[in-house]
Amino acid sequence: MSTRGKVAVIGTGGTISSVGRGPFDLHDYLASGRMLDAGEMIDTFPQAGEFAELIPVPFPPIPSTDMDFPAWTRLWEIIDGLVVEHADLSGIVILHGTASMEETAYALDLTLGCDLPVVLTGAQRPATGLSTDAAMNFANAVRVAASQQARGLGVLVVLNDEIHAAREVTKTSTWRLQTFRTPDFGALGHADADRIALYRRPARRHAPNGPFSIEDLRSPARVDISYCYAGADGTAVRAFMAAGAQGIVSAGFAPGMVSPGELKALKEAVAAGLVVVQSSRGGSGRVPTTQRISEAGMIGADNLNPQKARILLSLALHRTRDAEQIRALFESC
Repeated sequence: MSTRGKVAVIGTGGTISSVGRGPFDLHDYLASGRMLDAGEMIDTFPQAGEFAELIPVPFPPIPSTDMDFPAWTRLWEIIDGLVVEHADLSGIVILHGTASMEETAYALDLTLGCDLPVVLTGAQRPATGLSTDAAMNFANAVRVAASQQARGLGVLVVLNDEIHAAREVTKTSTWRLQTFRTPDFGALGHADADRIALYRRPARRHAPNGPFSIEDLRSPARVDISYCYAGADGTAVRAFMAAGAQGIVSAGFAPGMVSPGELKALKEAVAAGLVVVQSSRGGSGRVPTTQRISEAGMIGADNLNPQKARILLSLALHRTRDAEQIRALFESC
């Protein structure tokens, strides 16, 4: 019997599993239309299996641009089933495209009830690319998922030897390998050659003690993001209202301001019963609920970027429309 831990590997697709047309096909590889499933990834990169016994888990490979609440619900159900089926499981790795990885990680972090390490990883270069980062990212994700140190940290994102918290990490570059960053606080630690080195813990609510459940993932409220720019006149906000949005996240100028025309439309949304959260397009820093924001009937997003503020608001609106309760969630999650 193996003395190594067991790590389940869910292969959802993305660049890490993509098969390009040659070693220098680093940009247009999705045109080939081929992605490896979890079992094929384990066979292609057997080195990852040196750190744990790997259990391949089927999931239809898709680009991460196709990820949404139904896909997150399916992932939640698979993870819950794995925990029940494998009592000796050490952790779970999700191979994922980088485009929406931070959103998948945060949605799971807010809803999962298991305390096993759940680690998302991907790659900036396809599996067949010259100097692909797929192999090392896969191996490091397995190492972190199998590590006792990773328990209780919530959902994690591991790329480029760095370990990040789901709430805080974001993709910052289209092609560079160091794309995933935690702007305000930095990584939790590193997957170094000699050991998994962790230096801090997430302070906000996270799995397994997040405020939401599978039912919230199944029935999220429609929330749209309005991106502010010089001269924005509120047309997008009104279009979202007409489309049935129950909430709007405003990606405003840093530190959380919008143009006069946009502000007028956002106030109309509040008057119509929508919940509006003011975030920033700046990529870093808090947007507190200032007097100006409060007087407009809106809520500050704290330091959540717009795409993560949308997820939190979508889940929150399934539970409540009370502004104070939602404000408390943005201050604790």
